[in-house]
Amino acid sequence: MPSVKLYNMQANEVGSLELSDAIFGAELNEAVIHQAVVARLANERQGTKSTLTRSEVRGGGAKPWRQKGTGRARQGSIRSPQWVKGGVVFAPKSRDFSKKMNIAAKRVALFSALSQKVRDGEVFVIDDIKVKEAKTKEMAAFLKAFKFEKSVLIVMDNADESVLRASANIKAISTIPAAQLNTYDVVKNANVVISKKAVEQIEEVYGE
Repeated sequence: MPSVKLYNMQANEVGSLELSDAIFGAELNEAVIHQAVVARLANERQGTKSTLTRSEVRGGGAKPWRQKGTGRARQGSIRSPQWVKGGVVFAPKSRDFSKKMNIAAKRVALFSALSQKVRDGEVFVIDDIKVKEAKTKEMAAFLKAFKFEKSVLIVMDNADESVLRASANIKAISTIPAAQLNTYDVVKNANVVISKKAVEQIEEVYGE
């Protein structure tokens, strides 16, 4: 069963915490993690772009000029791709890029990603994630205290409005409630900061 240090917002160690072995001590499964990330990115694609092929462009029924004798290149339609306002060759069409992934595979990917973060020392558990004022300087001081130089994912037990507002102007910080924790956000960010209550929520939901 993995154990991590418990910190406060000032990066002072205030204890330790035993983590669920099933969730935070799982084996690395790169294939399933890759599948989860690809599915997430694919599901974010709108797939709404669409242009007209030469058969869909209006007009161009008559041959522009006779085949021979004009000295110009032969043309069959003013809606051919080489013409201005002509159709598009291999025109992109609206399509659904979404990919499905079963719940069991999603869990394996999430547990694997979290566990690897723990092994790499990139998971930090905070006794309580809160700020005195909803100001950027509060979260900037938090980053400085932990000496975070790369992106940070903050996982909270609930959507604390003050923390959200204090983090909004800092590109390095992403915030998410525990209920929405996913593989993509875990992998995307270099460090994962989780509140103690959020850990309890995660273990309660996935420990069933």
